[in-house]
Amino acid sequence: MKLRTTLAAAAGTTLFAALPAWAQDAALQAPAAAASAATVNKGDTAWMMTSTVLVLAMILPGLALFYGGLARTKNMLSVMTQIGAVACLAMLVWVIYGYSLAFGPEGALPAKFIAGFGKAFLAGVTPASQAATFTPGVEIPEYVFICFQMTFAAITIALVLGSVVERIKFSAVMLFALVWLTIVYLPIAHMVWATGGWFFDLGALDFAGGTVVHINAGVSALVLAMLIGKRIGFPTERMAPHSLTLTMAGTGLLWVGWFGFNAGSALEANGSAALAMINTFVATASGALFWMLAERFSGHKGSALGFCSGIIAGLVAVTPAAGNSGPFGAIVLGAVASIICFFAVTVLKPKLGYDDSLDAFGIHGVGGMVGAIGTAIVYAPSLGGPGAADYDMGGKLAIQLLAVVVTIIWAAIGTTIAFFIAKAVTGGRVSAEVEIEGLDLGEHGERAYNY
Repeated sequence: MKLRTTLAAAAGTTLFAALPAWAQDAALQAPAAAASAATVNKGDTAWMMTSTVLVLAMILPGLALFYGGLARTKNMLSVMTQIGAVACLAMLVWVIYGYSLAFGPEGALPAKFIAGFGKAFLAGVTPASQAATFTPGVEIPEYVFICFQMTFAAITIALVLGSVVERIKFSAVMLFALVWLTIVYLPIAHMVWATGGWFFDLGALDFAGGTVVHINAGVSALVLAMLIGKRIGFPTERMAPHSLTLTMAGTGLLWVGWFGFNAGSALEANGSAALAMINTFVATASGALFWMLAERFSGHKGSALGFCSGIIAGLVAVTPAAGNSGPFGAIVLGAVASIICFFAVTVLKPKLGYDDSLDAFGIHGVGGMVGAIGTAIVYAPSLGGPGAADYDMGGKLAIQLLAVVVTIIWAAIGTTIAFFIAKAVTGGRVSAEVEIEGLDLGEHGERAYNY
């Protein structure tokens, strides 16, 4: 999912089925590729604009309803407000300097880790400037690519909040989000998705955000939950979701929006997008059913919450593999990730005792790791993947593992820094009185339900 500037040429054909690529400077491209003038493809442009809006629907109302329903009644509005507010903040950060640092021209800092400020405030971007797709000579408006990537930044920071709802100050959320986006999200996005980025140059496979979005958000969520501490009454007090009906509605919106997330990452309305689309269907279906099976084999009834959790686990796992797997590989990946995430939530979390309120780490972090590593396996042509005949699974596994480990370390350190900055300025956590009363009233002066 990489942008090329107006004069940039398409990446080599071996990259088409794997990662999206953004060539930052036409001077780096082969002269032959620049021979034909690029034209904007209206069909691809329309598809990418649709995909962008679908990803926005994942945040508002999708994730807001999903997380909001899982919280207690007294905190529902605070959860939804936090998600909406950080998404808006991410959009402003993105156009001011985020897009430039992630995908802009090389700057003074090491290019393998971050770009420069050459496109700060979208300098040089006009309605006429273009971003390349994966077909030589066919492009989309640069503004469309900017908007598409902007929604990814917005949903990633929103996902992080799932671990600390019901106890974190709104002011702390906003300051944390500002710092975290700058020192965690932007460098990881550049390293994985931008030409010249460390993992992009190594050939890491991440079609739509296994490392950049899910591992990044999940690990950050775990670290943030541990730093801010447990909710009052956890784990002895019952803290059941207040409305699984809303959570189910949010789950459906997330699944629908995820087609923009995954199929849109092809940057074209073509066969690669179609592959990502079918994989997003079947991996998700597999994840939903296998979570419920895991519940039954564990001696419990198959639950609506388990169904919703399995859907998200399947979606998370297939994200890096969406265009990098055959449909049957995606089914297996969704099933395996769902089972592993089930045990992370029901066994690992209680044993370790951390309070990840809405299981952001257990599903997004763990599922993202399974998906990122599993992508190296399902990419193999022998398993129905789009890899070349001479595909080296062992070598690709090593690269994927390196990307996962570095993302974990980077996210953990960056989250710690961002939290302590937010805590020093705002205090970080609400008072015990506000926490008991509920953040809806204590932080926002309103109730979700007025009976």
